[in-house]
Amino acid sequence: MLPGFAPMRRSQPASRRASMAAPIAVRWAARAAAAGLLLLGPARVLASRAPPAAALPARWSRSCSALGSILGIPAEKPTGALGRHPPPVATSKEEQDRLLRDQPDQPQNPKVLRIAIIGAPNAGKSTLSNQLLGRKVFPVSQKVHTTRCKARGVVTYEDTQLIILDTPGLTNPLKAKRHKLKEAMLRDPWDSMKHADLVLVLVDVSDHWTRNSLSKEVLKCLSEFPQIPSVLVLNKVDLLKKKYILLELVTELTEGIVNGKKLEVRTALTHNSGSSSKSPLQVTRASPPEKRAHEPHCLQETDQAQQGSSLDNSGDTRASETRLVAEEAQGPKHCGPRDLKNMKGWPCFQEIFMLAALHGEEVDTLKRYLLMQAKPGPWEFHSGVLTSQSPQEICDNIIREKLLEYLPLEVPYGVIQVTEMWEEGPSGELLIVQNLRVPRKSHMMMLIGRGGKVISRIAQEAGQDLMNVFLCDVRLKLKVEMKS
Repeated sequence: MLPGFAPMRRSQPASRRASMAAPIAVRWAARAAAAGLLLLGPARVLASRAPPAAALPARWSRSCSALGSILGIPAEKPTGALGRHPPPVATSKEEQDRLLRDQPDQPQNPKVLRIAIIGAPNAGKSTLSNQLLGRKVFPVSQKVHTTRCKARGVVTYEDTQLIILDTPGLTNPLKAKRHKLKEAMLRDPWDSMKHADLVLVLVDVSDHWTRNSLSKEVLKCLSEFPQIPSVLVLNKVDLLKKKYILLELVTELTEGIVNGKKLEVRTALTHNSGSSSKSPLQVTRASPPEKRAHEPHCLQETDQAQQGSSLDNSGDTRASETRLVAEEAQGPKHCGPRDLKNMKGWPCFQEIFMLAALHGEEVDTLKRYLLMQAKPGPWEFHSGVLTSQSPQEICDNIIREKLLEYLPLEVPYGVIQVTEMWEEGPSGELLIVQNLRVPRKSHMMMLIGRGGKVISRIAQEAGQDLMNVFLCDVRLKLKVEMKS
């Protein structure tokens, strides 16, 4: 054993999560019930009230999106986890380059989909990418601008290949200068959009300062590429205590139009006393007014029903009703360049998904949708490829992730990483030595920590992540020195 290398226990790759059978809207209903709210979902309550599948729009028939769930559209039950364990990343640059040069081992009728994931910094783009891939190859941190360049991840499932274009958060030149970001971080998201077949717009619904509108950078990006289908993904829904806020966010972020259908959240209040309470939160689907006479009687009853429930024991008698209504949009269904000055949302989303990427909730639901959207076309990569990054790039990114996590303020952004050793040990383990160069002595003291605890913890956690990427024992040693 080389001096300075601490042996680490081999970890097994995380098993793939089986897709949850119940739509997320149904689980939210159970949580809402505890607060006195009743969310009418597709499982039980709307089963007797929903129109037959043939009467629904073809685009939403058997939909598995969040929009389909809250509108009561039947969805196919998932059949279990998607595919086998993802392949590990090669430990040597030469082996990874060979895999990238290999001819794709595609089946007779291959399908492919290139997906660009865009959004504001720290919305969870890399976390979602890692969950879709089934292995952590992109850095994740609570601090902004963890991802510094565009990188591709590859999901191969049966005859379909998904190519995920993980990009830096969309930002502006002023913020880029503040965080000492390279010019490529302003350019890479736009380059990814040019090669995408589908774009996922990620929004952090737990951030109440930014969740009610899309950033100007995101709107500008969507407006520049209106021909690319886009999907809205509401992330971190597990951190949102009041789930009914999601309905308001849907209408604001889509400007009330999804896939050419007009959506409205309607609220009616009745006052019988000075005290207050809320009725069940109701979600329904309605047809245009001229078609209402031909609706099933049960749907018309839903629009008129008002049921009261109390959030406490005060005997409140004021009732409220909230409904999400979908009807034909009056405007054109196809989007073109728009005036972004007064826009808060994007009216051209095809679908809406709600998930918690960190815990993998409903990620398989989104993954199934992406596989369904793939079009006939040749694969770009061999099925043994998980990412286009080199092993050294993955290592640098994971170590930088830990630096961002454990160092305060702007300190980690000034650290320069230099790999001094990358070789295979006598027992097949991967030996890595990396030098971390800092500009100031105070930064060095913060990075080392009292008794070397900070740098030791960074090395241990980064080494554990690298073992899960390469599926081999990794012995990582980190050294700290001042920049010369």
